[in-house]
Amino acid sequence: MSTDQLLQPYQLKHLTLKNRIMTTSHEPAYPEDGMPKDRYRAYHEERAKGGVALAMTAGSAVVSKDSPPSFNNILAYKDEVVPWIRNLTDACHVHGCAVMIQLTHLGRRTGWNKGDWLPSVSSSRHREPAHRAFPKLIEDWDIERIITDFADAAERMKAGGMDGIELEVYGHLLDQFWSPLTNDLDGVYGADTLDTRMRFPLEVLSAIRDRVGDKFIVGFRYTADETHTGGISAEEGLEISRRLKATGQLDFLNVIRGRIHTDPAMTDVIPVQGMASAPHLDFAGEVRKAIGMPTFHAARIPDVATARHAVAAGLLDMVGMTRAHMADPHIVNKIIEGREGDIRPCVGATYCLDRIYQAADALCIHNAATGRERTMPHTIAPAETPRKVVIVGAGPAGLEAARVAAERGHEVVVFEAQPDPGGQLRLAAQNPRRREMLSIIDWRMSQCAARNVVFHFNTWAEADDVTALNPDIVLIATGGLPNTELFETGKDADHVTTTWDIIAGGVKPAENILIYDESGDHPALQSAEIAAKAGARVEVMTPDRVFAPDIMAMNLVPYMRSLQDKEVTFTVTRRLLGVEQTGNTLSATIGTDYSDHTYRAEYDQVVVNYGTLPMDDLYHELKPHSSNLGMVDHDALIAGIPQSVCKNPDGGFKLFRIGDAVSARNTHAAIYDALRLMKDM
Repeated sequence: MSTDQLLQPYQLKHLTLKNRIMTTSHEPAYPEDGMPKDRYRAYHEERAKGGVALAMTAGSAVVSKDSPPSFNNILAYKDEVVPWIRNLTDACHVHGCAVMIQLTHLGRRTGWNKGDWLPSVSSSRHREPAHRAFPKLIEDWDIERIITDFADAAERMKAGGMDGIELEVYGHLLDQFWSPLTNDLDGVYGADTLDTRMRFPLEVLSAIRDRVGDKFIVGFRYTADETHTGGISAEEGLEISRRLKATGQLDFLNVIRGRIHTDPAMTDVIPVQGMASAPHLDFAGEVRKAIGMPTFHAARIPDVATARHAVAAGLLDMVGMTRAHMADPHIVNKIIEGREGDIRPCVGATYCLDRIYQAADALCIHNAATGRERTMPHTIAPAETPRKVVIVGAGPAGLEAARVAAERGHEVVVFEAQPDPGGQLRLAAQNPRRREMLSIIDWRMSQCAARNVVFHFNTWAEADDVTALNPDIVLIATGGLPNTELFETGKDADHVTTTWDIIAGGVKPAENILIYDESGDHPALQSAEIAAKAGARVEVMTPDRVFAPDIMAMNLVPYMRSLQDKEVTFTVTRRLLGVEQTGNTLSATIGTDYSDHTYRAEYDQVVVNYGTLPMDDLYHELKPHSSNLGMVDHDALIAGIPQSVCKNPDGGFKLFRIGDAVSARNTHAAIYDALRLMKDM
């Protein structure tokens, strides 16, 4: 028997959980037609295979038609959900993993122009800033109906074989009632007393318990401190917790601290990289100590050491490592096998959540198999025939290709022109908040080192260097260089510098700067932050109708917090048309896509962020000598079968390019390129 605190079983009512690690409720937005079908099942099944004790599925399976999915939630109000839930639970139970689901009514945290176009309802007259829909103030018949909807949904989950459920009581309808900030009602459900504010959630709990019986596990995931003036205080949160325990109807408390009604508030609840790890862990421990109920919690617990401390110190009974399991679903098995050093780290990039909140599916920035379990492997199978693989470039694409090729058993050689691996991620990590991005590189380097990958740094690879090795496969992962060509002009902008120059420190910020952002990604705001901290007056300009659209909600928050007290302005719907030197200043000609209007503005420095252009000279030089002439069979790539194109029988090797050597994209795209190509080589 292991003495590791994380590996000890935990008895929750009648249910024995085999260890102390769980994934907390989260909606990866994988449902199809509102149902958790095969993709959803495969995602949770992989984590069950990896050893997690409890999978809390669904971030908010909705119980009512007037709670339409705001991010492709499971439709728990439909009877047809039951067999799909059964498939999911059976698949996880095979691996000894308990399965529960989170049920909710979103209240005002959704929109009226989704689903059946019913008005959203809430105990508040005010719209939630994050979702922008003005709700209908809830009526008595709505309350009665929704109570029944919760009970019906809970019964469906029990019929589907779930071990239990939790109710979401933070930011959603149940919490909107009991928070004084979001209760505009009068009477028995009104804001006057804690008794009246808690009445509706407790009536929902009683209705569910009456329907599912005493043996079915039911818990609350709730905010015990809203950390907001006029909201639920920590003291009142403890009183709420005592009252929940006193009902005798709850089996666990899953503790949250904070609110999620705005992007900044949500980012404090679910911290991103550069923010403190486990910021609410001690508070959850205080709730556990005061109340004495089984206590769960998750909020940026990214590493095994922190999780182990949470249990060993008596702060939690079950530790949520949700984003960590998106990065590596096999954490528990690697702990058991003494392979903690092999755990792929969560870097806190929160690419997963930011995608969900832009109505996309959850993906991990550096595990391209997450969410693609039916087509992409988390464990790489060995190749039948070892081959010689030469890779040029040691950025994220090249290193992922090297890792996968080495795990396949191939002999791998990597050329890199720089003295260190990492490519553009090294620029990203110049911002102290984004330093964790280097773990994407460090983990791959350690995996490659364990498999004898040969690296040649400070080496500008020429065609002869590659062909001299007699490779079977050549991958060009050389990335790109900043593009300074103005949109559809066919010429570079004169007198400009690039965001790379500012970030790397090669060019110092001037006093009055225009940062022209054609891409909408991190480098523009990263350079704006550097310049503003240096005392510059900064204008960030974009031709788009919003700025920085590719950074997305939660990752935008740290930039905005950093820039709020500095001399930075944001200009949208303006396009840079040209730059001329005028004495000691630069005169920029600026237009707009919306009319023929133009004007001129003076700056000391113009900085351009417009993606990269591929460094592909080596690829084109090698292309005529390859058997496939660089061609990729897209059908084979998508189907997950080996590339068999042969356009040049005299060619000596297969040639491919990946990542930004193809076109400017992002880290995830580069890693996905490498994984899905090399896994079949």
